[in-house]
Amino acid sequence: MTDRQLLLTAVKAADDKRAEDIVVLNMEGISLVSDYFIICHGNSDKQVQAIAREMKEKADEFGYGVKRMEGFDEARWILVDMGDVVAHVFHRDERSYYNLERLWGDAPHENVQSELNS
Repeated sequence: MTDRQLLLTAVKAADDKRAEDIVVLNMEGISLVSDYFIICHGNSDKQVQAIAREMKEKADEFGYGVKRMEGFDEARWILVDMGDVVAHVFHRDERSYYNLERLWGDAPHENVQSELNS
C-alpha cells in the first residue's frame, strides 16, 4: 500500500463515520513528521472516538499498523499516527480553538474527494 492509498483509506474511514469538514494537507517538504495531515471533527466524544477507531481498524486491515494513538480517552483531540499519514480528529469545539489549518496555512490542500467517489 502506498502513502496515497493509506491516505485515501483513512479519509474514507473518517467519512464512513460521518466526520465533518475533512481537510487533507500535503505536508511534503513542510514537515519532517509526515507527508499528509488529515484534519476533521466529530460532534460528540463518542463520534470522535468512532472516527479514530475506524481509521485504526482500516489501517490495520491493510497491514499498516498505527504507530501511536493519543488522546483517545479524552476524545477532544485524537492524534492517529500512521507514519507518513497523521490524522487529527477533533471534537468540534477544540478544532476551532487550535485551528491547525491556519497554523499550517502554507501547506497545499489535497483534493481527495474525486478519488473517493470513483
